[in-house]
Amino acid sequence: MLQQFNEKNRDLLVNINGKLLHRDQAGISPFDSAVQGGDAVWEGLRLYSGRIFKLREHLDRLRSSALALGFAVIPAHEEIIEQIKRTLAANGMRDGVHIRLTLTRGVKITSGMDPRLNQAGPTLIVLAEHKPPVYDKNGITLITSSVRRPPPDCLDPKIHHCNLLPSILAKIEANAAGADDALMLDLRGFVAETNATHVFLVYQGVVLTSRLVACPEGITRATVLEICRDTGIPHQERDLSLTEVYRADEMFCTGTMGELAPVIKVDGRTIGAGTPGALTQRLMELFRRRTNQEGEVVVGAS
Repeated sequence: MLQQFNEKNRDLLVNINGKLLHRDQAGISPFDSAVQGGDAVWEGLRLYSGRIFKLREHLDRLRSSALALGFAVIPAHEEIIEQIKRTLAANGMRDGVHIRLTLTRGVKITSGMDPRLNQAGPTLIVLAEHKPPVYDKNGITLITSSVRRPPPDCLDPKIHHCNLLPSILAKIEANAAGADDALMLDLRGFVAETNATHVFLVYQGVVLTSRLVACPEGITRATVLEICRDTGIPHQERDLSLTEVYRADEMFCTGTMGELAPVIKVDGRTIGAGTPGALTQRLMELFRRRTNQEGEVVVGAS
C-alpha cells in the first residue's frame, strides 16, 4: 500500500497564506510553529466532481482543534474556503483530489516553544493533490502495534494536531511486519484506531466501533454511523478488545484519505472469510452514493 508519485502532481501550486507557489519553491519559515514543535492542526478533505464532502464538518473540527490549542487568530470558514477554491482553480482540479489543510500557530519572533513568541498570526497551507483513495478495496492487512494511543488526560485525541510521531512509529512497525497498517490500542488494551484510520467490526450482523476515548472525532466514522442510523443497520459504539477483532465476521477501516476499506487479516489471523464482507460492501456502496450526491460546490461546472 505504498503510495506512488503521480505525474499529474509534478507542477502543483501550493497555497501558503494566500500565495500560490510551485511545489518545488513553496517554503515554510524555520521559525514557523509547525517546524518548531508540530504546533499545528490539520484536516484532510476530498473533492468529488467539484464538491467537497462534509466540508463544514471538517472546518468545524479544524476550528475546534485550534481553539483547544489556544490559537490567538483562527481564519473564518469562508476565508479558508476561498483559499481552497483559489488553489483548486490554479491547479485545474475538479475530481479525484485530496486536500490537506494545515493551520499552524504561525511564525515566531525567535526560536522557542512559548506561544507568546507568535506575533504574526497563523499560517494556512492548502495542499491539493491528484490522489484517488489509497486503500485496496479488496482488503488490507494489519498488525497490532506496541505503540499505544493516549487518553484525554495525556493528550486529548479530539485535538486534530500535527504531532503524528505515535502514528509514524506504529506505521514503521507495520512496514517491518509486511502489513499495510498498524492497529493501535489504548492504555487499557482496547482498540483505539489504526495509525491512520478508524476501525469498525461486524459481528453477528451488528456494526461495532470504538468509543471516542483514545481516537479522534472522525468525519467518515460519523458518516458511517449516520448511514447505519438512517438505514436501520444495528450498530454500537463501545470498548472493543483484540479477541473481538480476531473473531469478527467482517472488519473495515474509515478515513477521508481512503474512504471505506475492508480489513481481511490482523496479526496473521484471517478475518471472517478473508474477503470483503457483505455488510462492509453494502456500507461502501451507501457511502459512495452519499459522496456522489452531497458536498459543498467549490469548483464550477466544466
